[in-house]
Amino acid sequence: MLLQVLGTAAGGGVPQWNCACPGCSGARAHPARRRRHASLAVRADDDHWYLINATPDLADQIESTPALHPRPLGRRTPVAGLVLTDAELDHTLGIARLREGDRIEVLATAPVRSALCDRARLDGLLTPYAELEWRELGPVPVPLCDGSDVVISAVPVSDKRPRYAANGAGTAGGSGAPRNVDPWVIALRLHDRRTGGTAVYAPALAAWPDAFQEALGGADCALIDGTFWDDEEPRRSGICPRTATGMGHLPIDGPNGTARRLAPLTARCFYTHLNNTNPLVDPDASQHRTMAEMGLAVAAEGMEIAL
Repeated sequence: MLLQVLGTAAGGGVPQWNCACPGCSGARAHPARRRRHASLAVRADDDHWYLINATPDLADQIESTPALHPRPLGRRTPVAGLVLTDAELDHTLGIARLREGDRIEVLATAPVRSALCDRARLDGLLTPYAELEWRELGPVPVPLCDGSDVVISAVPVSDKRPRYAANGAGTAGGSGAPRNVDPWVIALRLHDRRTGGTAVYAPALAAWPDAFQEALGGADCALIDGTFWDDEEPRRSGICPRTATGMGHLPIDGPNGTARRLAPLTARCFYTHLNNTNPLVDPDASQHRTMAEMGLAVAAEGMEIAL
C-alpha cells in the first residue's frame, strides 16, 4: 500500500485568503510554508488511485503528483474514485472539479451521501456532466476496487453535521462518543492484505471512541487531526467564541490532548489538517520540538508512506 499526502491544512488552507494572522503572513512571506487542504491519495493497485476527500485544491493536488497524472493517448486517468470522511465543504467542493470524467465513484457513509445529494444537491448539479456512482462505506472492510488487496473500513468518530445540514443531531464531544453515533464524521482504516500494513486517517476528531482506539492499536501509521494546538486557540486567536473541542476538533496539547494518546503507540504518527492559527504551521515553532520529544511529527505535503 502506498499513501501520498496531498495536503495538510484545515479549512481555508494556509494562507487563508482573508486572513493576516502570523501563520498566514508567514506563509505569504515564505512560500514553502503554504499548505493545501488536507487530503490523501491511496494506491489501490498498479492502475488505480483513490483520493481521500475532494478539496477545493483537488486539481492542483493532482497536478503536483505525477502518479496521478493521466496516461498518454486520451483521458486515461489513474484516479478511480473518492473516499469521503465527512460532508464538510472543505472536503467535498472538489467533487465538482471532476465533472470532466464520465463517471465519478464515491465511497461515503449514508448520512454523508444524503447531505450531499439532498441538501447540497450534488446529484442534480453534476448529473448533466458526469454520473455519480455511490458505494456505501461502513465498519465492514471492503476492497477499494475489484481485485485490490487494499481494504477500507469506517470508524465513526463524531455526529457533527456540516452547517448546511445542521438541523437534527448535534456533535459528539469529549473523550468518548455515543455507542450508536451517526457516522457523519469517520476515521478510515486502510489495510493491505498482501503486505499486512495498516494505516488510519482521521482528519477530524471530535471524540476518541473505543473503536478508534482499537483501530489505532493495530496500525503501522496514523495521520491525525491536528487542527488546533490547544483547546483555547480558537478563542485566543479571535476566530471563534468556541473552544477547539466545541468546534469538533480535539486539540493536540493539554491534559485531554491527542498527543498524550498517540505517544505510547507503536504506529508512526503524523498530524494533518492544521489550521492557519496553529503554531505548527511555522517550522521554527518550539511546539515541533515538544512533539519530537514524544515521537510525533507534522505530515509533510508530498510525502510518501509505503506500508
